[in-house]
Amino acid sequence: MQKPLQKPHYPFFSSGPCAKPPGWSFDKLKGAELSRSHRSKPAVAKLQEVIDKSRSVLQIPDNYLIGIVPASDTGALEMAMWCLLGQRGVEVYSWENFGHDWNIDVGEQLPLKDKILVKADYGDIPDFSNSNPDNDIVFTWNGTTAGVRIKNTDWISSERKGLTICDATSAVFSMEMDWPKLDVVTYSWQKVLGSEAAHGMLILSPRAVERLESYTPSWPIPKIFRLAQNQKLISGIFSGTTINTPSMISVEDVLNSLNWSIEIGGLSKLIEISENNLNLVNDWVEHSNNFEFLAKDPDTRSCTSICIVPKDEWFKSLDQETKTKFMAEVCGELESNEAGFDLNSYKTAPPGIRIWGGSTVENKNVELVLPWIDWAYQSIKERHKGA
Repeated sequence: MQKPLQKPHYPFFSSGPCAKPPGWSFDKLKGAELSRSHRSKPAVAKLQEVIDKSRSVLQIPDNYLIGIVPASDTGALEMAMWCLLGQRGVEVYSWENFGHDWNIDVGEQLPLKDKILVKADYGDIPDFSNSNPDNDIVFTWNGTTAGVRIKNTDWISSERKGLTICDATSAVFSMEMDWPKLDVVTYSWQKVLGSEAAHGMLILSPRAVERLESYTPSWPIPKIFRLAQNQKLISGIFSGTTINTPSMISVEDVLNSLNWSIEIGGLSKLIEISENNLNLVNDWVEHSNNFEFLAKDPDTRSCTSICIVPKDEWFKSLDQETKTKFMAEVCGELESNEAGFDLNSYKTAPPGIRIWGGSTVENKNVELVLPWIDWAYQSIKERHKGA
């Protein structure tokens, strides 16, 4: 197979931290409030600007609260679970690594009695049809490590009594959020925005705030997780007064991403870019002899974490360890040619390729990396078969 001639001009496809927005440079960070207290007026104003512009781009309802919290999306989701769960029964739906982590929290870590844990294998999605509107629900909108997203929110009742807690870190900014169906939404700056890591966003509906101010869990909650005190919301979290010290360079970086999002046309344009990336991979897969989507149902295929796996019988005949090593060699070949970086599937997922197709990844770069993936796969396969 002939080696492709043209490489992606920005060959970065990591699923986190993700590609920087087009045109990014260190000059974009010149306005950062460095060497200032994060409690100073200019620094708090920057943090509030992140909140305000996030609301604007994502079209978050005015009566929802938005906070900046520690420890990325993981910290935001953990805060929500530890502060809000326990009043009602809870259902957890998971179909990939991070969703399975929330499953462990509810199933093993939190002292909850009334719990339903629904799991599906990589490539599939759980059955939501038996969900009880009296229960709280924890789920991921898009499975980052499986490339599987929910089809819709029809399974969530508009008359529910429980809260919906949604990990949307690889969905927001590239997919439409059904805000009326969501009571808690979490994400990080490092995903679709392509910004620096370590900070998470926590979005609360009025129903979630009501829970915080009317219910206190029976277990102790560390300060870093605490959203309410004496059944009163700690409101500063949602107006730029963060629990811990934020990186003001990271704050400036996420503001650059948000400004870029606004400049190119906002949410609709961001979604268009990401869906186009999925369409490019879909067209390529349809004609590929080597790969197929990990997501079995076309309606659940992610436009951000696009996961593909080898489909030829030779690869399928290999044992799991050999498959993993083989795909590591394929990805190593791509990196040694500087054609694509960080394309290997997640360590717990089936061996394959994961192409990050979020909105900061230009369509042309996805188009150009695909023939390189085919070439690298064929090259390593021929090497192995000839050994």
